[in-house]
Amino acid sequence: MTSQVSSPAEQADEAVVGEQRKPAGTKDVRRLDRVIIRFAGDSGDGMQLTGDRFTSETASFGNDLSTLPNFPAEIRAPAGTLPGVSSFQLHFADHDILTPGDAPNVLVAMNPAALKANIGDLPRGAEIIVNTDEFTKRAMQKVGYATSPLEDGSLDGYSLHPVPLTTLTVQALKGFDLTRKEAERSKNMFALGLLSWMYHRPTEGTEKFLTSKFARKPDIAAANIAAFRAGWNFGETTEDFAVSYEIAPATTAFPVGTYRNISGNLALSYGLIAASRQADLPLYLGSYPITPASDILHELSRHKNFGVRTFQAEDEIAGIGAALGAAFGGSLAVTTTSGPGVALKSETVGLAVSLELPLLVIDIQRGGPSTGLPTKTEQADLLQAMFGRNGEAPVPVVAPCTPADCFDAALEAARIALTYRTPVMLLSDGYLANGSEPWRIPELDELPDLTVQFAQGPNHTLEDGSEVFWPYKRDAHTLARPWAVPGTPGLEHRIGGIEKEDGTGNISYAPANHDFMVRTRQAKIDGIEVPDLEVDDPHGATTLVLGWGSTYGPITAAVRRLHTAGESIAQAHLRHLNPFPRNLGVVLGGYDKVVIPEMNLGQLATLIRAKYLVDAHSYNQVNGMPFKAEQLAKALKEAIDA
Repeated sequence: MTSQVSSPAEQADEAVVGEQRKPAGTKDVRRLDRVIIRFAGDSGDGMQLTGDRFTSETASFGNDLSTLPNFPAEIRAPAGTLPGVSSFQLHFADHDILTPGDAPNVLVAMNPAALKANIGDLPRGAEIIVNTDEFTKRAMQKVGYATSPLEDGSLDGYSLHPVPLTTLTVQALKGFDLTRKEAERSKNMFALGLLSWMYHRPTEGTEKFLTSKFARKPDIAAANIAAFRAGWNFGETTEDFAVSYEIAPATTAFPVGTYRNISGNLALSYGLIAASRQADLPLYLGSYPITPASDILHELSRHKNFGVRTFQAEDEIAGIGAALGAAFGGSLAVTTTSGPGVALKSETVGLAVSLELPLLVIDIQRGGPSTGLPTKTEQADLLQAMFGRNGEAPVPVVAPCTPADCFDAALEAARIALTYRTPVMLLSDGYLANGSEPWRIPELDELPDLTVQFAQGPNHTLEDGSEVFWPYKRDAHTLARPWAVPGTPGLEHRIGGIEKEDGTGNISYAPANHDFMVRTRQAKIDGIEVPDLEVDDPHGATTLVLGWGSTYGPITAAVRRLHTAGESIAQAHLRHLNPFPRNLGVVLGGYDKVVIPEMNLGQLATLIRAKYLVDAHSYNQVNGMPFKAEQLAKALKEAIDA
């Protein structure tokens, strides 16, 4: 039941940059410049693995790409239900792209729930590949289909490919000693093989992956490889798929270098390891598992050979307490969490402010409040990061803007923490953490020098001429206090949460001293050196769109669309949220209108209005999903015209 003859990419705003026809008797091959694919099924159907493998092969082929995994919070959500649908969206192209795409050109739906949950996102003309074996009367009724959407004409506006994926998989594996249920589990590999044929993806990497993943179960490995090959062969031989597509490598999108596909959490992990090596300090992670930050704990635990020590604590408070103790002992100390964990860690963050020790607090934001939406993204922890502690307890805040940028953000957070002896909050989010893109592996000489000098002896001379160690005697430039490793002879000193006397570090309740210490700690944060804010304003615009964190991709894509349409708009993106770049006030004052898109209810806008008295306009979204480029382009156009 196919109602479209042409490629859905041609029908759905996907430019066809050329067309190549194979000789008579073989199938047509059409060249596209980009495509968006979404795999969807039950959370137990292996959609994340399928998407991840397709992404890996796409990265090895040389395309630029961006991904959006989307899955329920339950370990195994109810099968066949709308809340249980898991999906993986991949946008890949022969040129530079910034987002996972607004609307899929291809949907692979493993059951009725996957079709119903995702059909609203598809443009007319998109291709839909459905597993017809799952479209039973009971399965359709479970999600509200009174009649079969495959037969009632409701999908006439799409290019529908009904494929009995389960049956074909079981037939392909009939020579294996597997039960039917065991064979059915490989249907995602059949679908992966079909899509790999359809878009000319390499196959060797997936076969090697399966061999490695099931090394202890060679029969299962062989069955999955057989299903994968059967899917490829089905695409090659069936008449239902008359066309395959080529998307050339993005040869002009990247600077010369060695690239790999990387997710935000993996990039953060590598950035932390690189920071510890550049600082010549052991890396210590004290953490408690929490979605979507747990992958950092998992990854760092694999790298003991780099001097990494990981501690899975019994709770969030113990995790940061152990990390702060490691900082006192001379390690590059890190704790990872999400919004609920930040709330629990807040007292110890305040202690780190008082002790003035370097500590990285990494918050992978998710939907809240409370447990909220564990697997959905949000940017709603900015004000918590800024003010979520008792007393005046200022903390620097850094936010990466893309999955690959998480590597550089980790290095920058470490630089600030080590240089200024302060805890630093790094705000990533679920969109960055789980999404992926190509990352150029840096050369060693491109990494910053983060080496620090521990205190080695007395640093102050008393009036009587005797030399002593003052733990709170500050560097004149950075206002950082000395870092004295326990056990260093002569450097014994008191630590704790009670206010310290300036210089000596002795307990002090003196009003004037407390006033001085509070103002000094604030001045230290205010004096942190951060780069000036860069503005992209090629046309002398009067409207500025200002973003932070993961909104970079959608905002930049929207701005590009507006520039292409002849509109004039400027763009700037903040990495440093505390302190702000020194030129931010001047930048804001240069525009008549300032628009701030955020995945919260206007937290950055609140800070900007308060500090700079600018009438910043908020554009907000809190639905657990990232902005779409077209949505932002429309909102920004309205702001320009207002």
